[in-house]
Amino acid sequence: MLKGKCINAQLINALAHCGHGDKVLICDGNYPVDSCTNENTEKIYLQLTSGIPNVTEVLRVLVDSINIEQSQVMIPDEGEEEPSIFSEFREIFLNKIELNELGRYKFYDEAKKEDIRVAIATGEKRVFSNILLTVGVV
Repeated sequence: MLKGKCINAQLINALAHCGHGDKVLICDGNYPVDSCTNENTEKIYLQLTSGIPNVTEVLRVLVDSINIEQSQVMIPDEGEEEPSIFSEFREIFLNKIELNELGRYKFYDEAKKEDIRVAIATGEKRVFSNILLTVGVV
């Protein structure tokens, strides 16, 4: 019986196959996972119901499971406020990993690239709660 923070067999397996520079997408419940990732990306559908789990819950588990060297977030159009979840991301990263901001369509383009190894769909209800993590070295 597993006793680490991550006990989802599919997710553990997918993360174990990631190497330095590979990327992991954690996305909100509105994200078009099938059409905005590449065909080789392993898609993990964790959403149980609306809001469960949320993106930050998944991020906390991943921070304890893999080394992360970079992050990219989807930002709203110019003039809109920064999504409140960004402060939660910074808190989880202990302000040690910068949030590199990408516009919505640039984010979609990044998420379709071949280096996106894993996409994790959550039940997150907050919009612009999508984050791309770059796997670091041990």
